Amino acid sequence: FRFSNYSGKLLAFYEKNPDFIIPSHRQNEIREFVKRGLQDFSISRLKSKMPWGVPVPGDDNQVMYVWFDALVNYVSALGWPDEKGNYGKFWPGMQVAGKDNLRQQTAMWQAMLMSAGIPNSNKVMIFGFITSGGQKMSKSLGNVVSPYDLVDKYGTDATRYFLLSEITPFEDGDFTFEKFELKFNADLANGLGNLTARITTLLEKNAIAIKPEACVSEKLKASFESKMKEYRFDEALKVLWEELKSMDEELSGKKPWKMEDKLEIKEILEPMAGKLAGIARLLEPFMPETAQKISKIFAVEEVKKAEPLFPRV
Repeated sequence: FRFSNYSGKLLAFYEKNPDFIIPSHRQNEIREFVKRGLQDFSISRLKSKMPWGVPVPGDDNQVMYVWFDALVNYVSALGWPDEKGNYGKFWPGMQVAGKDNLRQQTAMWQAMLMSAGIPNSNKVMIFGFITSGGQKMSKSLGNVVSPYDLVDKYGTDATRYFLLSEITPFEDGDFTFEKFELKFNADLANGLGNLTARITTLLEKNAIAIKPEACVSEKLKASFESKMKEYRFDEALKVLWEELKSMDEELSGKKPWKMEDKLEIKEILEPMAGKLAGIARLLEPFMPETAQKISKIFAVEEVKKAEPLFPRV
């Protein structure tokens, strides 16, 4: 592939699309790589060494090189060149790739698209690596953490929450079981789970019927959506957990468990139930099972004490 022919075109493309790569420092990195000059690369390998490869048309001795083949999957899997199906619906689209794939995804693939006359990707988001105790995960070091083991022990939503809230999307993040369990107990068991239990226990104890409207403030919604548009999922979750903390402090401050007037208690708990149901809606992309449980709890007038969402570990 005549990669060297595309230096100018790629630099012009980056200049015209300054937000093409997220985060921006990765765009600066690839721009400097292209400026240093591009080298042509082979797109095939000997069939005798890779008999399982896709044959090169017109040459039975060669198969397509895996990198060239794999990148084409972005459009071929969508049915390209048929524009009537998924290709026409989803391309050009956004790609998500690890930082070790920066050159392949944002330079090689984009040059290949230009060569074929196919629209370039809309955006490419580059994420970092997850380390284990400050070290790269390696079988030889015995520090590889299986996400399946985490799900089996802590549940899918708890695993998703840790990865999305604790790991910054664009940089490396570190995992240890100690960090995981501290986060689990602080944010899930003692945070979201405990607040849900407190509200539902008081409602059942006082036999208060409610019709909460699932809602959050416009300010919270705007802040959450702003972080989502920036792909800062960790900060979007932080917005929700700050609201949960505020609700918990409000509940502790007003002390409805010391009140006797049911109407007074209802005036405190019904809006809180609505807020919690509203937060559950925003939480659904992150923790779908938990969001559905909370929504179901407050979908009835006679709320029952909720089972622990996240028992402490």
